Amino acid sequence: MNQILDVDDNRGKKEKVKKSKAPKMPRSSGPVEIQSIVKFFAIAILIFGIGIIGTGSYSMYKDATQEVAKTKPVIYVEQTGEKDILLKVTHDKELASITYDWNEEGATEVPTNNQKEVEVSITIPTGTNTLKVHASDINGQEIEYEKVYTVESDININLEPEGNNLKITANGINGLQYMTYRWDDEEETRVDIEGNQIEETIEIPKGLHKLTIIVVDVNNQTETKEQEVNGVTKPKLDVTTDGKDFIINASDEQGLTRVEFIINQVDRFMIDLKAELSLEERKEFEYAYPLNDGENKLEVTIYNESGVSETFRAMFNKE
Repeated sequence: MNQILDVDDNRGKKEKVKKSKAPKMPRSSGPVEIQSIVKFFAIAILIFGIGIIGTGSYSMYKDATQEVAKTKPVIYVEQTGEKDILLKVTHDKELASITYDWNEEGATEVPTNNQKEVEVSITIPTGTNTLKVHASDINGQEIEYEKVYTVESDININLEPEGNNLKITANGINGLQYMTYRWDDEEETRVDIEGNQIEETIEIPKGLHKLTIIVVDVNNQTETKEQEVNGVTKPKLDVTTDGKDFIINASDEQGLTRVEFIINQVDRFMIDLKAELSLEERKEFEYAYPLNDGENKLEVTIYNESGVSETFRAMFNKE
């Protein structure tokens, strides 16, 4: 019987298996390197946080400083009597200046002595008057206060200019005892009064001066009036005629600026002296103009450098 045998030619030979080498793996990070990275980022975050906190703190400090610098004085005004006011100014910084005035007729300075709180008593003048207060600190921060006060009085004082003089008129419900007046800080002049009224005309000194008037009645009620007066001299003017012309003679210490004249309320003329003459030539001026036939109703007005004027009126006939 034939048998078929499967014969393997490689039988008995050791099969050689080639082992491939495993690829090298990179070294894994150890615990020490991880800690270093964590520390680096922690330090970076800490430094960044400190920077942000510092910037924010400086910004808050700067804003706070600016807010403190912007604070302003505070003005308190309290009426403590019929004619009395208590003015109080407070601040969180030293006060540099405090002034007040009535009707803008001249400011009164209140000493501050660099204090943070200042008080002063003020008398309300008679009638309706406006009080204005101004305060500032050492940083230049300013504040103003304004209020109108009305006070009735038994005594009234009025002032009226009359040429180079000033007419003082005072009257009272009760009899008046006396009146005093003074210019600036000069010595007072006293005028005794009999009755309820007085009229006194005084000369105005040249320049800007402060006039203080005090009137006292029989009940010892006192009324005070203060006013700044600018004393100026009115121009001198004279107009004459020779029968054919009218002749203007004018003079002024400051110098005349213009001459205006009207004839019979119809013919109007103006001469600009500043455009034609020097200052010295304008201190004395003479001018002649022909008269119309018949009657000439004449009005002549001259002006000086201060704007003060003088007027002459007359009727002339031509011969």
